[in-house]
Amino acid sequence: MRERQASRNARRAREFEAFVAGAAGRLLHAATLLTAEPHDANPRARALLTAALARTYASWDRLRGEDPYDCARKDLAVRFARGAWHQHRGRGGVLGQLTPQERLVLVLRLFEGIGEEQVAALLGLPVERVRGLHARAMALVLHPPRGPAPAELRGTAPV
Repeated sequence: MRERQASRNARRAREFEAFVAGAAGRLLHAATLLTAEPHDANPRARALLTAALARTYASWDRLRGEDPYDCARKDLAVRFARGAWHQHRGRGGVLGQLTPQERLVLVLRLFEGIGEEQVAALLGLPVERVRGLHARAMALVLHPPRGPAPAELRGTAPV
């Protein structure tokens, strides 16, 4: 009995390690975009990622066919939303000029490629609100008060 449990735990750990090896970079990049922190100094993003991965690992056996990346991304977004609604602005750059809601919608729509309806369902917002947040965020990113669009949205920033 113990051997079977140990074998199951080892398999679970290997599967999760493989998932993290493949997905952690992209999830960290998304978290860094959400927190509007620099890529080389992103403690809030790393804390978000760690919490999301911990929850994903805790529910690993219950995923049963669900995409673990989707689960981790959802947890990351929800954790950011719960903690960030109380903050008004990020740190610097164009993304820092967006509200947390605008940043979240923009990252989910552009960086993660999630549709409006899915973002609305994930955040518990009406589709029209998501559409409005996305339009405002895009306007600020495309026409910032000064400087070009941030490299991380153009896909040229290091991960």
